[in-house]
Amino acid sequence: MTWPNFFIVGAQNCGTTSLYSYLKQHPDVFMPALKEPHYFAQITPSREQRYLRTIIRDRGQYLKLFSHAKDYKAIGEASPSYLWEANAPARIQKAVPQAKIIILLRDPIERAYSHYLMDVREGLQDLPFYEAVRRDWNRDKKGWSVSQLYVELGLYAAQVQRYLELFGADRVLILMFDELTRSASNGKSVVATVLQFLELSTEPLHQIDTCFVENGFAIARWPWARRMAGANWVRFVGQLLVPISLGSNHTIKRLIYQRYFVKAVPKPPIDDKARDWLRSIYDPDLDALERLLGKKFPELRRSWQLASAPPWYG
Repeated sequence: MTWPNFFIVGAQNCGTTSLYSYLKQHPDVFMPALKEPHYFAQITPSREQRYLRTIIRDRGQYLKLFSHAKDYKAIGEASPSYLWEANAPARIQKAVPQAKIIILLRDPIERAYSHYLMDVREGLQDLPFYEAVRRDWNRDKKGWSVSQLYVELGLYAAQVQRYLELFGADRVLILMFDELTRSASNGKSVVATVLQFLELSTEPLHQIDTCFVENGFAIARWPWARRMAGANWVRFVGQLLVPISLGSNHTIKRLIYQRYFVKAVPKPPIDDKARDWLRSIYDPDLDALERLLGKKFPELRRSWQLASAPPWYG
């Protein structure tokens, strides 16, 4: 049996798919076609979200993802639920005590907005941003694949602390989303940092294409495409047609929906009402994160300084 020896644990909408794509291009790295198995989060989706993601709960099915990985130096997977789900770090540590952890963080207001815009694009959200995050925040039942967790996924301090306590600072690499996306050149410098962390050669860097940013902002080309993308029956059919070994719905989304059914457009601004409310929640948590890590992270407060903007209604 072959287990992963490193994990990209999130947060969601912080560049995990881009980093996954970059690392897959290295000859000594194995990552399965199913980018997000969510195995260590042991998720139980709500009825409404049961087909939105391919979720693996069975140990044998999970290990089968890595059945061809034994000759690789670095074996990994990328499930953003592992950062939020409180028990995931302990489950990983129990299965793979010497695992290395890569955490990607982003300005939490920008993260929440990117998450919301992704849901709008994929037909999962119709409300204006402020109303959507407030309604989700006040839901009685919460959880990964139960509610959207627009706000909760950006409360980083406790999430990061769990990994530091279990794995130690030398086995946890914390990266900023801005570092990964600022430019192709900078992207490669971040990939080099990751390769060094994984004790891999940086010589193949010239073979790795970091110019394409996964999941950039876009909208559906046609209303019917957006409605179909959000339909459970369409995603269920996708899971039947594309097996887990080939990436299931992740592959359909990346190779078909994002290529042919969406178009890139300028990202609409965040309205001040939503920004001010989110800032009141995130300020104390970012202070706690900076005390935990002993360092200031101005890039995590970038949206604090943005000019006033009108609301956008998806």
